[in-house]
Amino acid sequence: MDILTYNREAWNRQVAQGNRWTIPASPDEIARARRGEWAVVLTPTKPVPADWFPPLGRIHVLALASGGGQQGPILAAAGAEVTVFDNSPAQLERDRMVAERDGLTIRTVQGDMRDLSAFADGSFDLVVHPVSNCFVPEVRPVWREAFRVLRPGGRLIAGFVNPLVFAVDPDLDAQGVAQLRYPLPYSDLESLTAQERARYTDAGEPLVFGHTLEDQIGGQLAAGFSIIGFYEDHANDDQGAIHRYMAGYMATCALKP
Repeated sequence: MDILTYNREAWNRQVAQGNRWTIPASPDEIARARRGEWAVVLTPTKPVPADWFPPLGRIHVLALASGGGQQGPILAAAGAEVTVFDNSPAQLERDRMVAERDGLTIRTVQGDMRDLSAFADGSFDLVVHPVSNCFVPEVRPVWREAFRVLRPGGRLIAGFVNPLVFAVDPDLDAQGVAQLRYPLPYSDLESLTAQERARYTDAGEPLVFGHTLEDQIGGQLAAGFSIIGFYEDHANDDQGAIHRYMAGYMATCALKP
């Protein structure tokens, strides 16, 4: 299976279905950001700490795998020069819609988050990466490319899924039982039988990959980053039993020396 093409079409369908990560920022949110009253979320509920961001005035920001008209337009309204990079044309159209609606300048580029060859070395001051690397089989190339396109002193702010979420049995989890079933790293392509995988592909849902903490955090360190900030975030109550026992999401702030 060509996972890049499959997940591209799946996320286009998510836009049509109104997935929460495809709902654009409102005109009121954009107006507040222009007044300096803004926050962004990369994980389900917790805003990114304000001190993780450099002053946004005229810095170059890459919103990586961040289409949907949310983080990119908020940062553009707050003063940054923003490029939104995403695999889904429908997600990028959300960003273009907000830009046109609210008079923002936002560049949109379609592509694979593991390949940022569209950008020269040292093109950005900040990379903002919401929970999205669960949609590619390999995460270490994402970190290496983010490091390459950042200028020295630049920052990567990234959210990702706690890998233990992928280890539980989804059927029992939906019944309120958190039972381990799958070893990590996890892959919808390799960990499931064809019949199990069909419950997602028949519905046109994106396929996911559960990367280990060694690849999520260790991969950032191996790419050359220094991690200078970390937090955990809990999911909404309707996301399964495992989320009642632990934080299902994490975020890091990493510095390119």
